[in-house]
Amino acid sequence: MSARIGVITFPGTLDDGDAARAARYADAEAVSLWHADDDLKGVDAVVVPGGFSYGDYLRAGVIARYAPVMASVIDAAHKGMPVLGVCNGFQILCEAGLLPGAMIRNVGLHFVCRDQWLRVDNNSTAWTTRYEAGAEILIPLKNNDGCYVADQSTVDMLEAEGRVAFRYVGGNPNGSRNDIAGVTSENGRVVGLMPHPEHAIDALTGPSDDGLGMFYSAVDALVKA
Repeated sequence: MSARIGVITFPGTLDDGDAARAARYADAEAVSLWHADDDLKGVDAVVVPGGFSYGDYLRAGVIARYAPVMASVIDAAHKGMPVLGVCNGFQILCEAGLLPGAMIRNVGLHFVCRDQWLRVDNNSTAWTTRYEAGAEILIPLKNNDGCYVADQSTVDMLEAEGRVAFRYVGGNPNGSRNDIAGVTSENGRVVGLMPHPEHAIDALTGPSDDGLGMFYSAVDALVKA
């Protein structure tokens, strides 16, 4: 049987269809999950996709964090389920306490949309094993509140424990601390990043197919489990 990867849709989600397509490209079954339903439908992993959930009202990701589906995601993540948060999904995972830190408005207060080089700093997470350590990958970036911040002790902890999963190279697009583009949980099962790997799964439609490795990595992790 193929791995089953759930993709959540919130009001304002934009990239659920792309995330589902990426899961299928990695030979997984994509399963639609609805924000108001706490049933995860027996999935093996979850993607919290990008967009502007609930219109980013109050603060990006904060309302979505309290959606019924997220209670189940939080519980499953604590039990070891692989969870990937992309852009708004990363913001939601931070608000939910599954990842440390927070995202604030980009430096310069402008929406940033461009193809962005990243370095894979940790290739031992459930979502990064298909990459070589130090590999540079080209992934689209599009955000308004993408500046990753955390207090100094948290940043020091992330660096010391190797929990920076991805780092911007070739210029920091949004002012994130230490050029951090993505981080991982202590057990390496939960990963969040601001760039969009689901938009880089086919060289015909994206700047590369570099993002597909994240979805293949998750499938590998599930097969080994």
